[in-house]
Amino acid sequence: MWSPATEAGQPRHHKSKTWRNSGVSKEKQSVGFIGVGLMGHGMAKNIVEKGYPLSVMGHRNKKPVKDLVKRGAKEAKSAAAMARDCDVIFLCVTSSLQVEDLIRRADGIKAGAHKGLIIVDCSTADPNSTLALAAELKPLGVSLIDAPLGRSPKEAELGRLNAMVGADPKTLKEVRPIMETWAENIIHVGPVGAGHKIKLINNFISLSFAATFAEAYTAAKKTGVPLEKLYDVVSAGGMNSGFFQNVSKWVIGRDPKAHEFTLANCLKDISYYNQMVNAEKLTTMVSSAVQQDYTMALAMGRGDQHMPMLADAIANFNGLDLAEKPKKPGTAKAKSKMKK
Repeated sequence: MWSPATEAGQPRHHKSKTWRNSGVSKEKQSVGFIGVGLMGHGMAKNIVEKGYPLSVMGHRNKKPVKDLVKRGAKEAKSAAAMARDCDVIFLCVTSSLQVEDLIRRADGIKAGAHKGLIIVDCSTADPNSTLALAAELKPLGVSLIDAPLGRSPKEAELGRLNAMVGADPKTLKEVRPIMETWAENIIHVGPVGAGHKIKLINNFISLSFAATFAEAYTAAKKTGVPLEKLYDVVSAGGMNSGFFQNVSKWVIGRDPKAHEFTLANCLKDISYYNQMVNAEKLTTMVSSAVQQDYTMALAMGRGDQHMPMLADAIANFNGLDLAEKPKKPGTAKAKSKMKK
């Protein structure tokens, strides 16, 4: 229950679940999770199924929340209520705009914050925003750390994500056991903000390759090279990669679940990367060009499509259809051309 001691900046003592492991008794922290979408659902599922008291808060889609409640989680009425009741809150939302709103809104995390609360931002966010929020929360005795993610929703469900963490060693030590419920690799990359910086650099690499492979398939289509043969050649060589396979699963196999990351999110990430490096006065000819590819896709109304579908956007912009099968000799159209 709420009490005056739970006002912002005051310590909050939780009655967390007690468990026993090899005869050693200890309390598990009370955990909150906001953003139980494609990645967040699997993460939250692993937290609650491995014995942590869990509160969740969703957005428009209530199906993941209902599923987690069936597994033993509770649904929080607001971010402020969650902050009052939890020791650790994980955020897995779209961007810094959502993170800032969840923390600063009238019924947000800051309104219910207590001394000792730890916020773990697993979103791909603007490092400048992360650093500003961490400084804002510090006087309240609240720690904000960044732990953006690697891998896909499949690994989230299996508890095998990668996390690149920006935090002080003490705070990371406190939350590491919870993170280990959903992460296979936890990489401490530096102080607060470092996780989001390295995530943007990592995503710049992957988004650039995705754009390159998309353009390569378009070039193959235009020049008459069978798409399957380009796939065979790249798959057998040094340029084969997870991203090439994901793009190809869509281009060749038309698998809509090849890589469930929207083009809108791709543009957001490459935009954050360019903001970061431009602030450092770096020349960014490659990333600037890559950003234009994703900007074009959104201008074509394809923001909700997934990353491999960038190949279709580039092809269509050039008047091509990657899904169209080449005409075989003997068809009516081919015969008509032959008579002429």
